[in-house]
Amino acid sequence: MEKRKISCAICAWREHCNKKYYIKDPSKCVDFSRDLTLDIEEEEEEEDKKNDKD
Repeated sequence: MEKRKISCAICAWREHCNKKYYIKDPSKCVDFSRDLTLDIEEEEEEEDKKNDKD
């Protein structure tokens, strides 16, 4: 199972979302879809490396 960060900031619907100010925990949003136009793989890999060192 892959670790994927679920956040309004990387959601494909973020611009037109009516829920983003009402959901307390974005990780439980059923409408979340990762925005594939964002290249965030490198950031996640760097975070994983930092966590492995700790």
